[in-house]
Amino acid sequence: MALYEHVFLARQDITPQQVDALVEQYKGVIEANGGKVGRVENWGLKSLTYRIKKNRKAHYVLMDIDAPAPAVHEVERQMRINEDVLRYMTIAVEKHEEGPSAMMQKRDRDDRPRGEGRGPREGGFDRGPRPDRGDREDRPRRPREDRA
Repeated sequence: MALYEHVFLARQDITPQQVDALVEQYKGVIEANGGKVGRVENWGLKSLTYRIKKNRKAHYVLMDIDAPAPAVHEVERQMRINEDVLRYMTIAVEKHEEGPSAMMQKRDRDDRPRGEGRGPREGGFDRGPRPDRGDREDRPRRPREDRA
């Protein structure tokens, strides 16, 4: 059997319990067709980059699937029919990742070094004096030609 990562987006106006019911429904379809579902991650309600079917947010869910291709095709067919599913994507992988996915890893902004990735007002971008310009205070300024 092949290994897949399957992500789907559900409409924003359904409840988290309904999202869990969708996951259970699709797990049942996969198991009925001879496959099994490993890790299931509910990434929660997130904003979409652009509107999809008049929705600005969606519930994101990731499923690790070990199933034959016909089982995956049946899940995708049922997702096309279901109005609560906005988008889905299935990717064949060599092996499933261990531990939480990149979306679930908590990134704390305070752990970053000071000045990296920050604007000039927050203490970033200060590189010190430029050695190639030399001392600028003792050099007389030349008037600009357009203001003479």
